[in-house]
Amino acid sequence: MTQQQQHQGRLAFIGGGNMAEAILGGLLACGYPLSQCVVSEPIQARCEFLQSKYPGLQTLSGPDANRLAVQGSKSATNTQSLIQDGSIQVNATAASIEFAPAEVVILAVKPQVLRNVVVDLAPALRALQPLVISIAAGIETSAIARFMADGVDEDAIAAGSVKLPPVIRVMPNTPALVLEGAAGMYATADATPEHREVAESLMAAVSKQVSWVETESLIDTVTGISGSGPAYFFLMMEAMEEAGVKLGMDRATAKALTIQTCLGAAKMAQLSSDDLETLRIKVTSPQGTTDAAIKAFEAGGFRDLVQKGVTAADARSRTLAKELGGAKL
Repeated sequence: MTQQQQHQGRLAFIGGGNMAEAILGGLLACGYPLSQCVVSEPIQARCEFLQSKYPGLQTLSGPDANRLAVQGSKSATNTQSLIQDGSIQVNATAASIEFAPAEVVILAVKPQVLRNVVVDLAPALRALQPLVISIAAGIETSAIARFMADGVDEDAIAAGSVKLPPVIRVMPNTPALVLEGAAGMYATADATPEHREVAESLMAAVSKQVSWVETESLIDTVTGISGSGPAYFFLMMEAMEEAGVKLGMDRATAKALTIQTCLGAAKMAQLSSDDLETLRIKVTSPQGTTDAAIKAFEAGGFRDLVQKGVTAADARSRTLAKELGGAKL
């Protein structure tokens, strides 16, 4: 799906933190209608910030804000009554505070609160059947389904008399904040090709690479590679900068050279038809300076350290899934 063919249905962001803002900003930059977006965020100051940055954006806060964002306002009068009794606070410069139910719900809250948020939304989600996209780290789709089924007899779900919405789980990374993200995605079996296209078009607004995995456990591996990966490169750059300083270079110059070297190497890898090993060999002249550095890295167990780091992140992601989503309600 091209950006010109991009889904433009009603979006409800549950949570208005940095990643939600990155996705929202990327979508708006690609021409997504502001009038089709609503953000529910518990911190009123954050709502006001988003409202000032994106004039006309509908933001909601308060005890009933999440439900209103998902199920929409039946009428402006209905919304006004909720405002009057303190159930929500609405920030909207749009002509009307009446809006339609969400076609896509993006769960962008912290993993620790996802259970309570989804349980609260469960009746509305079951009734409206929106596409549910979760960017909450570590929470498996089976746990999200269990939260959405809160209060419903398991036999009713098994028999098909009660249907749960499709869920797509996304593992983005922080370069999405500068529209240079990488995202891994997994869809439940009931997600249609159209659902996948919608999710992919939304994430492509902030991610230069969007990759699907067909086994959900591989989302943990995505976490180990790209989800946590920016920090690995920051650590490498930090170490290179420090090495330059210890060898007598001023810090500003060492930092600038390090960052541009990282950018340049990544661009070469992205554009070249050569694999990464071939690229490394091509810039490593035998007995030269690069060869000396590579041999020092290899002698120090560089590859093993990277493997251990990625594996540790993968394992921690699996542990979080058990801790935050494994227990039954």
